[in-house]
Parts: sequence; C-alpha cells; structure tokens
Amino acid sequence: MTNSKWSHKNILKKIGITVGGTFFPFSLWGKNETGEPLILPDNPLHKKLDKPVSAVVIGAGARGNVYGDYAVEYPDQLDIVGVAEPVTIRNERFSKKHNIPEEHRFTDWREIFKRPRFADAVIIATSDHLHYEPCMQALRLGYDILLEKPIAPTEQECRDILQFTKETGRIVAVCHVLRYAPYFVKLRELIRSGAIGEIISVQHMEPIEHTHMAHSYVRGNWHSSEKTTPILLAKSCHDLDIIKWLIGKQSKQIQAFGGLRWFRKENAPKGSKARCTDGCAVESSCPYSALKLYHRKRERLYVFDLPEQKKHQGDAILEYLATTDYGRCVYRMENDQADHYTSNILFENDVTASFSMDAFTPFGGRRTRLMGSMGFIEGDMAKLVVHDFRTDKVKKYETTVEEVENYKNEGHGGGDWRLVADWVQAVAQKDDSLLSSTIEASIESHIMCFKAEESRRELKVVPVSM
Repeated sequence: MTNSKWSHKNILKKIGITVGGTFFPFSLWGKNETGEPLILPDNPLHKKLDKPVSAVVIGAGARGNVYGDYAVEYPDQLDIVGVAEPVTIRNERFSKKHNIPEEHRFTDWREIFKRPRFADAVIIATSDHLHYEPCMQALRLGYDILLEKPIAPTEQECRDILQFTKETGRIVAVCHVLRYAPYFVKLRELIRSGAIGEIISVQHMEPIEHTHMAHSYVRGNWHSSEKTTPILLAKSCHDLDIIKWLIGKQSKQIQAFGGLRWFRKENAPKGSKARCTDGCAVESSCPYSALKLYHRKRERLYVFDLPEQKKHQGDAILEYLATTDYGRCVYRMENDQADHYTSNILFENDVTASFSMDAFTPFGGRRTRLMGSMGFIEGDMAKLVVHDFRTDKVKKYETTVEEVENYKNEGHGGGDWRLVADWVQAVAQKDDSLLSSTIEASIESHIMCFKAEESRRELKVVPVSM
C-alpha cells in the first residue's frame, strides 16, 4: 500500500460524503475491512504536532491494519514503530508497510513488555480474550492505549481496566467508532438542538445481514461465546453505546430475550455435507454457501491471508474452504451465538429504549427511530427524516457519496480514522477530553451487555449499576 500524496484540497474535490450540509471527506485509498471508505479527520481542536505519536500495534489482522493505515496517510501524526503478530505473513506484510525494524517485530505480545517502553502508545487489536492482559501490562509501563472493543470479556476485567486507567492517569480510548460516523454525529446534533423536543423513547435495530452472521458468528472467530464473548458484547456493544450516547442519561434496568434458533444441526437440509466443498447437493441454492460467498462472489476475504497476485487467489480460497471452519456447513458448526436478540432498557427520567439484533436480513448497517415530545426522527444510515410536530414539516437529511466505488453502508459508517485522529491528538496533547469514547464513557455499554446476558439467561429484569 502506498502513501497518498493528495492534498486535502484535492481530496475534497474528488470524493466526499454530505450529511445535512456537513461535508466529510474520504481517503482516496483507505478502506475498512468491509471495503467501506474511511473518513478523513477534520477537527478544529486538533493541533499541528511537533512529532508524530509513536505506537506499537498488537494484532496485525483486519482491525490492526485499519487503524495502522492511518499512519500511512498521516505519517506526520502517527508512526507505527513495532508490531506483535503470531501469523508470519501478517507480521511480514505489516512490518514492510510500516518499515518496522527487526528488533521491534514480535510474535508474542508479552515480548513487548519485557523491553523498556519504546513508544508513546499501544494499539490493541487482538481477539477479544487477549484484550485484558496486554492492556493492563501497557498501563503498568506507562503506555497510552487504543483498545478495540469489547474492552474485556468479563465485567470485572472491564472494571479493573477502568480503575487502573484512573490510577495510572493514562489515556485509554475504546474503539466505539460509531460515535464518529456522520450518521450518528448528525443524529446526536439534531437531538441536542431540540429538533424533536425531549427524548421519550428510542427504537434501534442492528441488522447483522445473514451472510455476515454466517461468516463471523457461525463459522468465524466469534462462533463460541464461551471462547470469545457473547454476541451482544462482541457485535452490539457499539449499539448499546450509541443508544446511551444519543439519550445522554444513565441506564437503570434491562431485560433481554433471544437465542440460537436457526444455525443448528437439526436444520441442516437433506443432501447437505460437512463442507460446502464436499459435493453438497444443495450448495448452489444455499444462501450460506461458502463457495458462493468467498469463491464466486469474493466477499469478506479479509480473514484470509491471500497471495498478492489475483490469479493465485482462487486456489488459495479453495484451500481455506477445504481446511478451515470457513468452508464448513453453517448447520454443523460448534456455534452457540444467538442469531436473534432483543432487549428493553430503562434510562433515567423514564426514557425507554428497545434494541433488536437480527441475523436474518439482506442488509447491514443500523436502523433508528427516536420519539420526542415535539417530533420524530427515523434513519437508516443513508438518510435521516425529521418530523416536526410543531410545524407539521418534514425535513430530510440525505447521505450522498461521490466517486467512491462500491460504497456500502454496512460497516462503521467510515469513522474509524476520525477516532484514530482524536486519539492521536489526545495522546499528543495529554488531554482525554478530546475523545468521545474514553473507557470511562464507554464502559456503561459493556455493563449493559453483561446485565442483558444475565437477564436473557435467567429470564428476569436486571438492574444496571455503575
């Protein structure tokens, strides 16, 4: 990947996203793992840095590369000086991209903390169960941290990290990147402006999209809630965080229902096989076919370490499908994650919210309805429609994208780099008030997730206590 030489002026001429008159420029080459263009940072509180913030990346997979790529676009702001990654090809590619010296390349994250501190910060983009220990070690050595969500797999570990962050005085930003997506930025701005009066209730839905569910939570790394984290925490702590952020009040009680209904052995079609590559009789008509998703449509390939030459990628994909979980029948996996989930939340001031997470949709993104004393807002991450009860007028805020190929609103709204930009500035200026997703601000969504799981398992309303 090459460094972009485009000036911000040229970028603004070429590509951009407009929400309600606000312009958000995109990078010409920066994409997240689903191919969504990344929004370039633009914040009047940002200062020109005397030197870039130096960081070590732990985990050079999809998210590690998304955050690390910010340093390629903005080398004057962020300098990646080390990496810990056990997969050889990922370690090599990441090190080459960032010119990381051999002495700062590690296969085990523990090796980083056996050295005296050699960077300003650490970016933790590992699997969920490997967040807690690296984070605590980094805090002990005086690193500031960008921490992929979820914070940690257990409530106690989340609280421990928060407490230790306070004790050490370090900066820990949680990657709740939806707070940086233009859709939610505009939504919150409308609420704060009084566009619909006082918030009374919220309906929010996360449609996972049926093949994304199969990819990540049936076949993928998060197929086991015991080995990783429950799907509500792994996937939807984003959404509970956004609901809290929009309402701006503390949660008091939560109730949840849901479970694994469809991706089970008893639902396997007649003629299906253990793998989609084993001559499955229904493969061509199965919506969850691995051959269809990965080989024919070439989607969600970020989980595979493919050859750089495209002519060799097809054979490599088939090899992955023949040897890894990604080629297995979705009805015959050892998965236990809920494929549908609903929760009701009571906030202060008797504000209520309902949240639904559903696997069985043809689209991703989010859907939001806000009911206020003076109006109503409905949005789908492509547009916002505001009904004003006082004037009987309806106003639409369209999201338009120019000259960005294959743009799809199914990911994080493109705001990953805006988060990184604020984090870099917070570290450089030693001021966590520049962040909207500090660990202190973000932890409530995690507590809600843990309490929702308790409610779902025990069929009771559970109090939320911070």
